[in-house]
Amino acid sequence: MKVNGRVATLGESADPDRDWIECDGRRVEPESLVYWLVHKPRGVLSTRSDPGGRSTVIDLVPERRRVFPVGRLDYDTEGLVLLTNDGALTQAFLHPSLGNEREYRVTVRGRPSADTLRQFERGIVLEEGRTAPARIQRPRYDARADCTTLTAVLQEGRKRQIRRCWKALGHTVVRLVRTRMGPLRLGRLEPGEARTLRADERRAVLQHARRLRQGAASRSRRTGRNRQR
Repeated sequence: MKVNGRVATLGESADPDRDWIECDGRRVEPESLVYWLVHKPRGVLSTRSDPGGRSTVIDLVPERRRVFPVGRLDYDTEGLVLLTNDGALTQAFLHPSLGNEREYRVTVRGRPSADTLRQFERGIVLEEGRTAPARIQRPRYDARADCTTLTAVLQEGRKRQIRRCWKALGHTVVRLVRTRMGPLRLGRLEPGEARTLRADERRAVLQHARRLRQGAASRSRRTGRNRQR
């Protein structure tokens, strides 16, 4: 293995976009970045593979390049999944300190009271601690079905978080669909369909990831200055 014409040392790092990297005399080309938007149906796993042979979101993408889901949806949850090989974007979208928004359409049994909705927004105490503040929008009660459909906007993604929170509040989630991550929206993509991001969507997610990182860096600097005072 060589980097810029010299033999690489153990533990050395290199950037394929800037450095000339060779392996056994052949140049290692930087992998092009790809972005797929997938509508995960219920009953499909949001992982790369399953030892039990169950369907995964990777099976929905016609391209065979190695991509990874940005975050997960549980087996019974539907909606938007982003698949990419862009590690920096993945980290920005998922790191809990950066505050990337996820939006869900939630249907629960019964009619949550105004106080219950406020409890959800303030945060629910789960086994691992209190959830971060969230927003509830447009609750609509269907008396015939005895169900309420609402939009929940979160900035964190704990395992089965929404289902666990509503269970703690005394309501069962009937259906859960992720409709947005950051600037990306599910739109009219049908369950089981996948498509690459449009040029404007790609620019939007990259700009969004950059703003998330800049915001975190700014907050860190302010915290450092406050500690020095």
